[in-house]
Formats: sequence, structure tokens, C-alpha cells
Amino acid sequence: MIRKAYILFLLFATVFGTWAQEGPSQGQFEISGSVKGKENRMPISGVQVSTDKGQFTRTDALGEFKIKVSLGDMLIVEGPELETVRYRIKSREDVDVLVEGYQRRETSQKQKREIASPANYLMSHQRFLDSANFYKKSNLEKSIDFIARSIEPLGSSGNKRELSASLRTLGEIYMFHEQYDLAITNFKDALSAQESNLTKVLLGKAYVLNGNHESAISILEPMLEVKNMVPYQRVELFEALGDAHKALTNLKEAQDYYRQGLLIAEKNQISPKEIDLSSKIADAFALENRVIEAEGFYQNSLNLSKKVAPERLIQESEKVADFYSQKSRYNDEIQLRKRNLDELQQLPRSAVASEGQGISTRDTITSQRINYKIANAYIAQDKLDEAIPYLERSIVEADRDDDLVVQKDATRKLSEVYKYKGDYTKALESYQDYVAVVDSLYVRKEQEISRAARFNREIANTQNRISSLEQERELSQSKYSLAVTEQQLYEEASKRQKWIIYSLVFGIALMALTTFLYYRSNRQQKLANNLLALKSLRTQMNPHFIFNALNSVNNFIAKSDERSANRFLSEFSVLMRSVLENSEEDFIPLVKELELLELYVKLEHSRFSDKFDYEIDVDGKIDIDAFEIPPMLLQPYIENAIWHGLRYKEDKGFLKIKVKQLTNDLLEICIEDNGIGRKKSAELKTVNQKKQKSKGMGNIQKRIQILNDMYKNRVDVSISDLNTDQTGTRVSLKLKKQ
Repeated sequence: MIRKAYILFLLFATVFGTWAQEGPSQGQFEISGSVKGKENRMPISGVQVSTDKGQFTRTDALGEFKIKVSLGDMLIVEGPELETVRYRIKSREDVDVLVEGYQRRETSQKQKREIASPANYLMSHQRFLDSANFYKKSNLEKSIDFIARSIEPLGSSGNKRELSASLRTLGEIYMFHEQYDLAITNFKDALSAQESNLTKVLLGKAYVLNGNHESAISILEPMLEVKNMVPYQRVELFEALGDAHKALTNLKEAQDYYRQGLLIAEKNQISPKEIDLSSKIADAFALENRVIEAEGFYQNSLNLSKKVAPERLIQESEKVADFYSQKSRYNDEIQLRKRNLDELQQLPRSAVASEGQGISTRDTITSQRINYKIANAYIAQDKLDEAIPYLERSIVEADRDDDLVVQKDATRKLSEVYKYKGDYTKALESYQDYVAVVDSLYVRKEQEISRAARFNREIANTQNRISSLEQERELSQSKYSLAVTEQQLYEEASKRQKWIIYSLVFGIALMALTTFLYYRSNRQQKLANNLLALKSLRTQMNPHFIFNALNSVNNFIAKSDERSANRFLSEFSVLMRSVLENSEEDFIPLVKELELLELYVKLEHSRFSDKFDYEIDVDGKIDIDAFEIPPMLLQPYIENAIWHGLRYKEDKGFLKIKVKQLTNDLLEICIEDNGIGRKKSAELKTVNQKKQKSKGMGNIQKRIQILNDMYKNRVDVSISDLNTDQTGTRVSLKLKKQ
């Protein structure tokens, strides 16, 4: 009989005003949700989630689901232990279902016999691990879900070996996705469950990749005494030790470890490791400037690569070409890179790039990168005419592959080459192309930062879920042990009964301590998230401000006004030095901010002296040293006043910045301009400008929101029209004392 349950829907995510302005989206979109017990937050797996349009899914081992819906669809949640619930989709908000009175069903006798069967359990556990490894490179979420499913059935039984294998696999997944801190944590947990040479080697490699070289050496060096390691593990052990010592500039020790690993690899015919270790020995010799020895080992790695695969040969050849470049052997470098280009063209596209998927694409070998490096070698020899065709090919190929980094570097270098040749027309055209690529790259970097932040949050959530499953397993095991102990104590003397009471008291204290630590950790995490968000917003403000200022310099250069450009750059450097000094602070003294603003307005006035005059009025009665303000908070408003208000005014305008004290603890800063006004400025915007939101204003609003949350409403900003005819603009910023 189906047990009656009360379902509570919790809607997470706030409905943003922009959604209301844009109207409902057409077509399908994906929503996420979960089904859990209300009292214990225990995930309920296997619940059917469907829509009246035919979409269907089930909750996973963590009680979570994702399903595609459209606005107006009916979402249907049903399962054997809860009443069927229907919910109309009205927005893109996530849906959480909490089931009152839910308890895990008792396992049937048949299921108990199946679980008790070691063969069945081991096969199931290994199947989950195989699935996690299968999705490791392509789908991080699925791979972690399979790890969770492999841990969930462990229950109160020992299963230390299986638990260690699951945690080790999870560490490998995180290491593949460059989440080295999480990888280290899971490798340590795996070692706590069961000692393993493989896990120790992986932990050492994770330490090396994370830059903890001393920790890597401390865990790996004792393993040199282990006698029963398989050859491949011992090769990786020597390689990891060599990497750690090379990073610490202990080059002789690094070479010794690499050589020992190479001997084992040669003896056991481990070809990939022979290539890796020969190349790394050459790198160590190159760092010592021992050219002959380095070249010999590089040649050995090339000879070995020829027997493996063309892709590997190209990779090693590029390393040797880089070595030639460092030693100024440009003719050898050019000859080798040209041969690599020919080899690369005979391979399927991205065949070499696939070697680095999931690890790093910064050093991916592509034809555009090789062409760019050949051009640099020609430029180093002052052979500019030979360099130009390779730069042009690099730009075309980078544009085809959407490789903005190489396209930017090659375009900038081409502009410099034309400048050195005296062809200023082409140099200017290339420079303009370079500026356009930089703008595109800047937009992409912003998107990458956003994706990285979202990716890190998702990883943190999944890791917390895995930790919760492990805690649940440990708690279940503790309950099982406690039940056995309790029965033994019941049959023994009263002395044993006292130990039970002590154990219960200790358990309650431990749970109270855990609750307190969890609460404190959440508060610290919230503070850390706010600080990270502030740093990200400040990082976005600085390039935005720099690019706008550089446009002013470019204007002077375009007018051939060298003296004004030099004066502007001199004053701009003073301004930038002060901006960078304050960029890491949440608040700076108000007097510093006013000095920066005065210098900025002076710079803008030097460019638009025919468009406006200005005045900065600070009430002399104000104790200005008693107030602090977020850095660069006022500059975007002044920039808007000049660029969007005063610049388009037919006659000469006026900008006034006034600071006055309202109360002992409250200061008001007013920015007034008699420009064309916000309405007229909006009408003058192009169609493309109307589609884009001001990043400066958006960042300012986000900063103010975060700072007010952290410092209890210290800053308040309001914007209004200065005159009744909607001309002019007035920005009022109210600032409380610390």
C-alpha cells in the first residue's frame, strides 16, 4: 500500500527583472531539481519525473534530476512511496521536492541475499567504477554520479578495499579536470581506507601538479624501499620524484631519478615512458645549459617517437625546436618546424590536439602556432619579408579554428613587422585588426571566468554530496557496531553499561561539535564567495577603465599631437599606479578617491576641453579623513556624464562634483552635469549598443550589493534627471562612516 506523504516544493532562484522585460522564452529549456526526505534530507532515488508532453527521467543516486520542459508544461512526480504530485511550470526556477515522513524501505530477503553475495556486489561495484572512468573525460557530472552510486551500497559493512577504489577513482577524475586540491583530498581519504602503492603514487603526482613539491617528495621517497611494485608504477614513481626535484631546481637529483625510471622503462619496453623520460632528462640538461647532453637526449626521444605515432613525433619535434629557439639556433629551428608542418598536414585535423584534451590547451600543437613560431625565428634574424607569409598563414588558420590567442599574437607581430619595414598603412591596418581581436578575446575571457566560477561551484556541490554519502556510510557503520556492542554489554556486567553511556555522551558532543563546525564553515564559505566575487568585479573594472583611457591616447596619436599624448600618458601612468595600488582593497580613504577622480577628470578635460568645464567642491567643514569609499566607485558615473551627456551637448557643458555632510555619520557625493540627459543619450545609441548592457554600471551595482551585504548598508546610490525637461543628470551617492 502506498504510504501517504506530504510534498513541499521549494523554489530556488530569484526571478530577475530582466525576464519580465524580455517576456517568456520560446521553446524548451532544462530545469534541475531533487527529491529528498524532509526530516533527514536523505535523497530518494528512482522517482519518476515526467511532463505531459512526454519528457521522462528518474532521480539518480543523489535524488537529483534534470528534465527538458517548456513554460506551461505540467511536471509530474510519482513514486512507490509518495503521492503523485503535479506542478505547472511557470518559470525557469529549479524545483525541490521534500517528502515528509520518508524512511528508507526495508530491504527484502531476496535483496539481502543478493547484496550479501560477494560476487554480485563486487561485479556491481566494478561496473559503477568502469562507468565513471568511461565518462571521466566527457561528462564530469555523470562520472561523479557513478562514484556516488558505487559508494552508496557500502552501508555498515567493512568494504575498505571497495571504498578506497571509489575514492581513488574520484581523485583521478578530479586530477584529470585540474581540480588538484580535491584530488589530493580524495587520495588521502582513499589511503585512510586502505594503503595502496598506486594511490600513493597518484597522490604524489597530484602534489607535484598542485605545486606542493616538498609534500610530493615526503610521500614518494619512502616508496623507493617498496619491493613489490609493478614496473609501470615504479617508472611513474621515479618520474614524479624527478618532476618534484626539477621544480625545486635540484637538477642533479632530478636527472638521477629520470635515468633510473628510464632504465626500468627500457628494460620493460614501456615506450611512452621512454619518450617522456628522455625528453625530461634533456629538459634538465637544457636548464643547466649543457647543450650537447640535452641535444643527445632530445634526439633519443625523437628516434623513439618515430616508432610510436606521427602525433607523438610532432610533439617531441616541437620541444626540440623550442630548445633550438632558446639557444638562438634559428636555422635549425625553422627547418625542424617546417618539417613538422608537413607532417601535421598529413594527419587528420586536431589529431595532435586530442593528446591534451581535458588537461590543457595552452600548448596544443596546431599549424597556426607552428607558423607563428617560424615567423618569430625569421624576425629574430631580421628576415622580415620571409616572416610575413608565415604570420599571414597563422592569422588565417587561427581565425578558421577560432584560436583568438594565436590570432592576437600573430596580428600584433605582423603590425610590428610592417612598422619596422616602414609600411605604416599596413601596420595601422594590422594594428586595428589586433585591437578588434583583443576586444573579442576580452569578451571570451569574461565568459571563461564566468564558466569557471560556475564549474567550481558545481564541483564543490558534488564533492559535498560525495562527502555526505561517505559520512552516511560511516554513520551506518557506527550504528551497526554500536548495536553489536550494546548486545554484548547487555549480557555482561554493569561496568560495560557505563561505557555505553559514555559513548552516547561522546557521540552527542561530537554531533554538536560537527553541527557547530558545519555552521561556521558555511559562514566562512559565504564570506570567501563574497570576497572572490568582489575581486572578480574589480578585475573586470580595471581592464574596462584601461581600455577607455587608451582610446583617449589613441585619439591624440591619430591627431599627431605628440606632446598632448606624452603629457596624457605621463598623467595616466600616475593614475594607473594609484588605481593598481588600491585594486586589492574593499575600501580606501575618501581623500585618495577624490585625488584619483580629480586626475581622471583632468585627463578627460584635456581631451574634451571644448565640451565642458568642471568643478570639484568639497565642503571644508567635513572631516574627510574619517570616511572610506570603495575604489573606482565614482569613476564610471563621471565617465558616463562626460561620454554620454556632455560630449553630445551642442554648447559647452559643465560637470560639478560636490561633497557635503548630511549628518555626523552620513556623507553625500553628488555628480551633476547639464548634458543632454539620459533619455536623449539613449535615443542616440546605435542598435548594437542598445542590445549590450554597460558592464561598468553592472559591475558597480554588483559591487555595491556585495559590499552592503558584508558591511551593513554603507553605500546607497540614486540617479535622477537634473532638470524637469529631462536634460542633465544627477547621481547622488550616500556614504556611511565605518
